[in-house]
Amino acid sequence: LLRKDRVQFLQSNMKYPTTEMGRNLLIAHVSFLVHPLCIITSHLESSQGRLNQLRKVWKQIKEAPEDHTVIFGGDTNLRDWEVVHDTKARGLSYGISEVWEMLGELEESKYIWDTSINDNKEIPHSIHLRFDRLFLRAAAEGAKLESMTLIGLEKLKCDYFISNYKFEASEEQRVND
Repeated sequence: LLRKDRVQFLQSNMKYPTTEMGRNLLIAHVSFLVHPLCIITSHLESSQGRLNQLRKVWKQIKEAPEDHTVIFGGDTNLRDWEVVHDTKARGLSYGISEVWEMLGELEESKYIWDTSINDNKEIPHSIHLRFDRLFLRAAAEGAKLESMTLIGLEKLKCDYFISNYKFEASEEQRVND
């Protein structure tokens, strides 16, 4: 848990100028294990507008102080082909990586929405998608991400599934090549 005196909010509610669904971008600057961290989250549009919103996210990440590790996570609604086209082209030039890829693309944490397991919605055929994604721009020094685990693979008492990630970090120093 974060203590209130360690959290500094910056532009805590930035509305996307062209949102059709009332979406916004939330940003918080915090201290984690004495290291500065910028946490960004958003629920991107379901429509094609999400790519424009994603570019605004990249801009925020690029403009964050270099001594801050920046994590962006949320329901991106991105399809894999969009990630290859847009994320690789723009995000990597800012030193941004997708966390799932960084940690070895483990099959057990690949799909956030797997209708062969999660039957929250009645869909006639099986769908495997990763709408929820995490991206990281690491600071030169600081905590190092070690693992990611998909949780929520079992139904709650209300007979629905949730999907969230749990992370572990260490104080190990990151070495730049």
